Amino acid sequence: MGEHTTLRRATQLTRRLPATLGLIGILIVAGVATGALWQPFASSDSFDALAYGLPALEAGRWWTPLTGTFVVAAPWLYLVGIPTLLGMGYLEIRRGSRIAAAYFAVGQLFSIFAAALFLWLAALLPWPWAQAQAMTLDVGPSGGLFACLAAALALLPSPWRLRAWTVLIAGLALTFLYYGSLPDLERVLAVALVLGVDRSLRPQRVSVREQRLIAFVVLCALGAFEILGYLAPMTGPFGSSEATSGSWVDVAVNTALVLVIATALRRGRRWAWVVVMIYSALNLLLVLLLFGILLLSGLTEIEADLDADFTSVLASSALWLVASVYFFLVRAAFRARPRAALGETPAPSVDEVKAELRTSGGGTLSWMTTWEGMSYARFDRGIVAYQRRSGVALALGDPLGPVASRALTVRSFIDAAEAAGLAPCFFSAGETTAEAVPSGWRRLVVADDTVVDLPGLQFTGKAWGAVRTSLNRAEREGMTFRLSTLAEETWGVRQQLRAISESWVGDKGLPEMGFTLGTLHEAADPEVRLALAVSPQGDVDGFLSWLPIWGEGEIRGWTLDLMRRRDDGFGPVMEFLIGASARQFSAEGAQVVSLSGAPLAHEYPADAGAIADLQDRMAAMLEPVYGFASLHRFKQKFHPRYETMYLLYRDEADLTRIGAALTRAFLPHATLGQFAAAGVDLVRHER
Repeated sequence: MGEHTTLRRATQLTRRLPATLGLIGILIVAGVATGALWQPFASSDSFDALAYGLPALEAGRWWTPLTGTFVVAAPWLYLVGIPTLLGMGYLEIRRGSRIAAAYFAVGQLFSIFAAALFLWLAALLPWPWAQAQAMTLDVGPSGGLFACLAAALALLPSPWRLRAWTVLIAGLALTFLYYGSLPDLERVLAVALVLGVDRSLRPQRVSVREQRLIAFVVLCALGAFEILGYLAPMTGPFGSSEATSGSWVDVAVNTALVLVIATALRRGRRWAWVVVMIYSALNLLLVLLLFGILLLSGLTEIEADLDADFTSVLASSALWLVASVYFFLVRAAFRARPRAALGETPAPSVDEVKAELRTSGGGTLSWMTTWEGMSYARFDRGIVAYQRRSGVALALGDPLGPVASRALTVRSFIDAAEAAGLAPCFFSAGETTAEAVPSGWRRLVVADDTVVDLPGLQFTGKAWGAVRTSLNRAEREGMTFRLSTLAEETWGVRQQLRAISESWVGDKGLPEMGFTLGTLHEAADPEVRLALAVSPQGDVDGFLSWLPIWGEGEIRGWTLDLMRRRDDGFGPVMEFLIGASARQFSAEGAQVVSLSGAPLAHEYPADAGAIADLQDRMAAMLEPVYGFASLHRFKQKFHPRYETMYLLYRDEADLTRIGAALTRAFLPHATLGQFAAAGVDLVRHER
C-alpha cells in the first residue's frame, strides 16, 4: 500500500514539474556526455567550443548560448544549484510549466547577451576588471535559474516576499562587488530583468516594521561586506586586493558593533539611525578624498607610499553611499519611543476603563483588563488593555468601547505599537478582533472559552448527574452556599480564604500566575462576587470568584476566576459551587456564565507551528503544578458551548519575543530557580 502511494505521488509530481525535471534530466545527460559530472569542464578540450561569452560571440560561435547553458563548469556546482532548481519548481507549480520555461529561457538568454553587451562597452574604458571579464567564457544555466528564483520570490506572501528579495539582493551584491566573475554579472542581470518586469519590490510602500527590517538586513550585509574585505582577497569591479592582516579581536569588535546598531535599527531607535547617517557621511568624505588623490597623483602611488590597499575600502564606501539613500528615504521609520504611551494622552485610568465597560459592555475576559499591571491605549472611545513584555505590546482580549469602532481601534493600536518599536499581538482575542487585524496576520487557537447559557437551565437528565449529585449531597451534609463580596465577609472568613489560597500556592513550585488568572487581591474588587461553601461547623471548604460580564448598561453574566478548596473538606465542592452559582445567577436574570478557557490546555494539530510547540512545552511543565488540562476536563461536566480564543500576531518572526512575553506575563514573579524546580517536578511526575 505504501509503495503504491509513493509511486502515485511521484507520478503526480512528475506531471506538475515537467519543465524542471526535464531541465534536470538534460543537465545530467550533458554532464555524463561531457564528463562535467565528475571533473571540471573548464579544463576540457570542448570548453571553448561550447562555452558562451563575448569572445564566443565575436568569433561567430552563435550556438554557444544554447550548448553552454546545459553544461556545468564543475561537479560541486550541481549541488549548489539545488536551491535555484527548487525555486524553478515552485514557480512551475504556482504559475505553470510554460511560464517557468519562459522565465528560464528569457532569463538565460538575456543574462548572456546583456553581459556580453555590457562588457563590450565597458572594455572600451580604462577598466581592468571589465577588460578581463570581456575575455572570459562561461557555462551553466545560472542566469535562467536565478530568473526563475526571482520570479518565485515574487509569489511569496507578504511580508516574506520583501524579506526574501532583500536577502537575495544582498547576496548578489556581496558576490558581484567582492568577487565579480562573469557568472556573478549574469546572475545580477537576470534578477534585474525580473525585478523590472514583475515590480514586486516596492520598499517605499511597505509598513514601518518592514522598513526597519530591511534596514537591519542591509546593515548586517554591509557589516559582512566589510569583514569579508578585511579577511579575504577581493577581485571585484573596484579592483583586486589582498586579505588584510590584523587581529581577530578587531573583527569581533566590529561585528558586535554592527549587530548592536542593526538590532537598534530593527527596533526603530533614532540614535542608531543617526550613527548610520554619520558613518555614511564619513564614507562620502572618504570616497571624495580617494577620488581627489586619484586625480591629483594616482591612487597606486599613494597606496605604495602608505603601504595600504584602498580597493576594499572604496568598494565598501560606495556600498554605504548607496545604502544611505535608502536610510534617508525611510528616516521616518526610526522615531520609536519604546517607553512612550500608546494612543491618546493622557491614558485612561482604571476607573475610566470600568466606566467604558459598563457603558459599552465587553467580553468574558474584559474585567481582567482592570487588574494591576495593565496599561491602556485610547483611540477615541476605543481602549486596548496591554502589557509591555520583552519588546511586545501584549494586548489582552478584545478592545473595549463601542462595537462599531473596534476594528479601527485594533488597527490604531497596531500602528501605535509598531511606531514605538514594539511587536503588537492580541492574546485570547475573539473572532471579531481576528477579522479586524491586517490581512496576512497569523492566528492560533490558545483556549476555548467554556460558556454555559443560563436561561432555562435545569440540572435534569443523565448528563447532569454529577452536578445534581453534588447539590443533593451538599444539602444532606448541611453545606451552606452563599454569594457575597470579600468586603462583606467577616475577618475570620477572610482569614480562612487566605489560608486556603496560601496553602494552594505553597504546594506549587511556582508562584500564583497572573495576566488571565487572578488572586485574592483581584477578588477584593467590590464588583467581584465570591461563592462560598460553608460547612455546618462554619468552616469554608471552598470558594470561587466571579468577574462581571457587562452588556450595554447592565451585567449580563459572570466569568469564573479563582477556584480554591480545602484539602480535607467537602469532596465535590467545586461541582457544588459552580452548580449553585449558576442556579442563582439564572434566578437573578443573568444570561451566561463563563467557566473561562483553561490557559495552555488547547490541543493543537501536529503542524500548528512554533508558538504551539512553545505552549505545549509550557503546558507540560506547568500541568503537574497548575493542572490546566484536568481543569479543562472538569469544566466539561457542565456541558458548555465553546467560543474560540486566538493569539493574533504578525508572522513567525515575532514568535520568539511573543513566547518570552507570554512567559513573563503569566509568571511575572517567577525566578529561574523556580522554573528549574518546576522542571525537576515535571521529570519526577513523568517518571
